[in-house]
Amino acid sequence: MTTTTGSHRTEPSTTATEREMLDGWLDYHRATLAWKCEGLGDEQLGRTPLPPSELSLLGLVRHMAEVERYWFREIMLGEDLPELYCTREDPDGDFHFGPGDTWAEAERTWQTEVELARQAAAGRSLDLLSDAESHHRGETFSLRWVYTHMIEEYARHNGHADLLREQIDGATGD
Repeated sequence: MTTTTGSHRTEPSTTATEREMLDGWLDYHRATLAWKCEGLGDEQLGRTPLPPSELSLLGLVRHMAEVERYWFREIMLGEDLPELYCTREDPDGDFHFGPGDTWAEAERTWQTEVELARQAAAGRSLDLLSDAESHHRGETFSLRWVYTHMIEEYARHNGHADLLREQIDGATGD
């Protein structure tokens, strides 16, 4: 896939420390999602080209903003934060948007949450346990588990992004 804005993805070192490896793979997958969205307009990013699925690239970015916020800030730091896009009435609100919802807003929100996630993890031991319990599982988690889960979450959704992008404009690439 050819990039239009020069996005750069760097694969993590094969000899990095555990922390450097986890940071590296998470950043690699974050950059991959950005790359899959690169060069598309709001209409294309909002398309759901694989019915009956509601998946769209815009929805995936909004979803990952929610996920970054949830795991690094709500669970690890115990912050009491409102949802960004989801509500009790619409738990999949990150994938439901209207004509006023733009890529510029979603990307800004996502990048803000990524930076806040980096700050939340900075200088903390991978063995550190979360300040809050999962809303769904009622368990605490180590920072190591959160990193591993986030890498898995991005990798899974980047596979979705591959299929969506190919359906939108035929672009492929790993």
